[in-house]
Amino acid sequence: MPDWVVVGLDNGGTSNNGTVLDAEGHFLINQLAEVPSYVREGPDKALRALSDSFQHVLGLTGVPLAQVRAIGLDTPGPVSADGVISSKGATNFGDAGWGGFDIRRALEERLGLPVVFNNDGNAAALYAHHVKYGAATAEHGSVAAIVGTGLGGGIVAAGRVIKGAAGMAGELGHIRIQWDGLLEEGQPVPQCNCGLAGDVESFASLTGIQKNLLPYWLTRFPGHELASQPIAKGAKLVRGYAENGDPLALAIFGQQAKAIGALFSIAANFTDPDVYFLGGGVVEAAPHFRDWFLERVRESTELREEQARVAEIALVPDGDMAGARGSAVAARDWLLRG
Repeated sequence: MPDWVVVGLDNGGTSNNGTVLDAEGHFLINQLAEVPSYVREGPDKALRALSDSFQHVLGLTGVPLAQVRAIGLDTPGPVSADGVISSKGATNFGDAGWGGFDIRRALEERLGLPVVFNNDGNAAALYAHHVKYGAATAEHGSVAAIVGTGLGGGIVAAGRVIKGAAGMAGELGHIRIQWDGLLEEGQPVPQCNCGLAGDVESFASLTGIQKNLLPYWLTRFPGHELASQPIAKGAKLVRGYAENGDPLALAIFGQQAKAIGALFSIAANFTDPDVYFLGGGVVEAAPHFRDWFLERVRESTELREEQARVAEIALVPDGDMAGARGSAVAARDWLLRG
């Protein structure tokens, strides 16, 4: 039995995933350990679900409560560095009770343990960086784009996540990118739920497919099978079509790859990282399509000759487990720093 452990909890729109990390840096769970999150039903039920997730992973590992020293928690944004949900709410926190809610403090009071908070993009970014560099993590920097319902991200410098004054650093999805060479002739500029036009998330996210890309590309492929589906369902089916080589679906993901490449091109001039990570649903796709997509991102990322010689574009490891694992890494690092 380990001397002590930390628990990582990844809070999502439909489920919570948890993990346990021991003092030596070994994960005690090697698969998804999910329970429903109930975030759309408000803070009270969602906090009970987080507590259930905590108890679930302890039960899976047999670790007693007394050996848990801290909890790492991540949620989707926008959210402050201290875990206060945006006063305007967020996609996954639509219930009125979430506006300005301090989820970190509430979980800390409920479980009686210190809680270390990150947003979900930062947690996944930290985990990817940790896996890549191990003991040398402080000697390197990285940028990660996490494509899901929205587009999250994270910036790691000298081995630590950059959070910013208000906790909003790494909100890479809401960076506007150049449309030249990205939009087709006559294609409307995509609109983001945040109110911006032509930011990365308006292209590279499930919401971007549903709201912007699929409606446009269906006009270019009249009679396509996806036209018979409700737009929300059709958007979720696009990846499967792309894996089977469907031209409409590949056109959509080709635009997404160009948008991410444009984002990484901007990041190159801000942070000049050692590695650019890509995570989210595309990492879970069939290998041939995943590799095709990653290559399109590489082709669309403009680096200086000196940068291209030393930088790498890679996938976030371990898919949907990355968030909980990154949260656990953050909690363990916090303890080790005293």
